Amino acid sequence: MTELRQRVAREPEAPPEDKESESEAKVDGETASDSESRVEAVSLPPSADDTPEVLNRALSSLSSRWKNWWVRGILTLAMIAFFFIIIYLGPMVLMMIVMCVQIKCFHEIITIGYNVYHSYDLPWFRTLSWYFLLCVNYFFYGETVTDYFFTLVQREEPLRILSKYHRFISFTLYLTGFCMFVLSLVKKHYRLQFYMFGWTHVTLLIVVTQSHLVIHNLFEGMIWFIVPISCVICNDIMAYMFGFFFGRTPLIKLSPKKTWEGFIGGFFATVVFGLLLSYVMSGYRCFVCPVEYNNDTNSFTVDCEPSGLFRLQEYNIPGVIQSIIGWKTVRMYPFQIHSIALSTFASLIGPFGGFFASGFKRAFKIKDFANTIPGHGGIMDRFDCQYLMATFVNVYIASFIRGPNPSKLVQQFLTLRPDQQLHIFNTLKSHLTDKGMLTAATEDK
Repeated sequence: MTELRQRVAREPEAPPEDKESESEAKVDGETASDSESRVEAVSLPPSADDTPEVLNRALSSLSSRWKNWWVRGILTLAMIAFFFIIIYLGPMVLMMIVMCVQIKCFHEIITIGYNVYHSYDLPWFRTLSWYFLLCVNYFFYGETVTDYFFTLVQREEPLRILSKYHRFISFTLYLTGFCMFVLSLVKKHYRLQFYMFGWTHVTLLIVVTQSHLVIHNLFEGMIWFIVPISCVICNDIMAYMFGFFFGRTPLIKLSPKKTWEGFIGGFFATVVFGLLLSYVMSGYRCFVCPVEYNNDTNSFTVDCEPSGLFRLQEYNIPGVIQSIIGWKTVRMYPFQIHSIALSTFASLIGPFGGFFASGFKRAFKIKDFANTIPGHGGIMDRFDCQYLMATFVNVYIASFIRGPNPSKLVQQFLTLRPDQQLHIFNTLKSHLTDKGMLTAATEDK
């Protein structure tokens, strides 16, 4: 004991600066933990009944279960009618609608974060969130314009300069926002500010990236846009119908109202729906042709010679199925086979986008992302599965459908210097000659 006392007595006392830093760390630590406990205690106000008064009066005699059924049904039909209208208006309007949906979804998710953390008065949070949205959209849509409007970009000098330095400009814009965030850091709110920085970037990843893929799918042909979206809508409706009338077995704890009966019934109904819709749409060029920009008319065109994917072919039916239906062969479009993959994903994997959204909402004790659509919640509540579907379709096209695009290769070839063009021409000529596709007589001519 005597030795221990002497050792303690010999140890120097911590300098005042270290004590101050320790106290500051302690204060910051307490603030962070207090902040977390307060954040967990925050619960957003429950959403009010946003059903239109006309429907409330018309359905007042019904029970809440059937009233909700009719409200959802009526507004679902209204949204489907609106979907048909924007399809009729063409690809340009569809792209504008995708952009509007993207902005609204971003607004709903960011608003949840703002409502949860608003008591801390975080500086520049909303301003920087919208600024990053602008930067990311500039990057993605700039890439799209360069790819699909190449001739127009090369024709206009300002656009050509912006296209040439597009990625550097995009990086500079993002770097500006990054520096603004660092300058906005405030003592005692460090952890919360980094929470919201991550919140914004994850939102951008989920919303903006996926909507950009939707635009790319649209340019491959409107059928690649309409069929996947319609399959998700069909699965959502049929799963609800089967679950409403036959549901008994809970599917997942995150969504207590989801049942196995609805999940399985929605799957079979969606596969059949996908086959029928694909058969109808594959016969129209306006749906199957890629969306291209016509430089002569300065407008989008969807006219082409349909590929083999959209031409009727005869397929032999397996012997087991022949004995059941009595058919030996069946005529169908090859795209219908691909539609089975699309509808299967929409039915089996797509709902997990909804489960993910349900878990997110439960984490913050909210029923819906917003109350934009009565009976359905916010726009994000309707598109939680669509974004996951858009990613799958884009990957599916890149993996199994899309091949080299000759028109893009020619466009890039024409932008090269004359000596580079001549070198490629001679290389291509010698290659075709070696393969026997170009004879000496042809070369002389």
